[in-house]
Amino acid sequence: MHKVKWIFIAVILSVLLGCEQASNNQLENIKHKQVIRVGTLAGPGNYFQARHGEQGFEYELSAEFADFLGVQLQMVPFFSLSELFARLNSGDLDMIASGISYHPQRIKHYRFGPSYRTISQKLVYKQGRARPRSMEDIEKPITVLANSSHVLTLQQLEQKHPTLKWHTVSDMDEEELLLGIIDEQIDYTITDSHTLALFRRYHPTVSIGFSVTRGDPISWILRNNGDDSLYALLLPFFAELKQTDVLYTLEEKYYGHVASFNYVNALAFVESAHEVLPNYLAWFKAHAKNIDWRLLAALSYQESMWDPRAKSPTGVRGIMMLTRPTAKQVGVTNRLEPEQNIRGGAQYLAKLLKRIPKRIPQPDRTWFALASYNVGWGHVNDARIITQRQGADPDSWADVKKRLPLLIKKRYYRNTKYGYARGDVAVQYVDNIRRYYDALVWLDENDALSAHSSK
Repeated sequence: MHKVKWIFIAVILSVLLGCEQASNNQLENIKHKQVIRVGTLAGPGNYFQARHGEQGFEYELSAEFADFLGVQLQMVPFFSLSELFARLNSGDLDMIASGISYHPQRIKHYRFGPSYRTISQKLVYKQGRARPRSMEDIEKPITVLANSSHVLTLQQLEQKHPTLKWHTVSDMDEEELLLGIIDEQIDYTITDSHTLALFRRYHPTVSIGFSVTRGDPISWILRNNGDDSLYALLLPFFAELKQTDVLYTLEEKYYGHVASFNYVNALAFVESAHEVLPNYLAWFKAHAKNIDWRLLAALSYQESMWDPRAKSPTGVRGIMMLTRPTAKQVGVTNRLEPEQNIRGGAQYLAKLLKRIPKRIPQPDRTWFALASYNVGWGHVNDARIITQRQGADPDSWADVKKRLPLLIKKRYYRNTKYGYARGDVAVQYVDNIRRYYDALVWLDENDALSAHSSK
């Protein structure tokens, strides 16, 4: 960590503690135990157990803070806001990092750290029903989570809309509420924009009626007990983050590929996953080898929408859309034969993965390989060189992603080895595959894919 950070911490500690102060405060306790306990709601936006260990936006951001303090992180997942706040109140947690928005009604009991991103609250309903465009259109109760920011919002709205009906539930999480919309057990709910963006990857029939709030600041939450020791370090921590790309990189990793949503495309993908994918499922699993078969299938859908006879104007063909030279390179003799094409596509992607410098970690290695499948490793490497020239990290997909579109501009591509390329298309290409992959992971882990045999 930076030397300046430790000087900052030492100064703050001397001010807060004083030479003669003997009683322990929160920061002293954390330092003594060498652990900071952070509570969060379990879910894809905050914290979850993945194949390669713990992941999540709030988990990684909290890990950065633990590193900043020089202690270990203990992330404590909860499934209820009520229990989460109760454990903070009892002192069992040092703070909450769960994507919760600031609200003035909470400052009597809690202290909010610096805001690090903004969200909005969305009124949602099931696609196919009459769309509500304002609170005046709501004729049935709105169901929201107990103790959530949505309750506080509705309490304020109730003053302007006295006939507004709503009730709370404490035995469900936000995703279960959204599933209740799909199952028509719930008519309306309010959800946060970042949660909804992740959920709609695999449940596109949840639709937005209107924005209930906009620009809500997200912050970490501490007890408001007069102990400033931990809070004081949140200020230099987030100030340091603003001088680096940490927040941008995390935002891109977890939300960059879900920023845009197309209902028709998302619905078509989910339907194809149920109706078409089972015909080729066994081959994707058999030939993926060391690649996640769901990633291979997502790549295939982006290329051909799982159409084994697909053909582009440039002559690439088949379910993995192989060129003639690539097909020859990987031993594919008939590009229209789906098993051959899937095997060839898997081998080609594996070759691209091997070309990525070993120092680049996952998942960035995979995103670079996918971009190379679309536009070629040479062009991707050109974008990495531009990234380095501009003082950013050429091994970070988040940084290179911003520079790939520059390859369509002459003042940039004329100074590259491989010249002009549709880098903007490659960026969208990777984002699409990441959405399809996320959806397939969810469908697979929830046993929502039919286990048909291949043709």
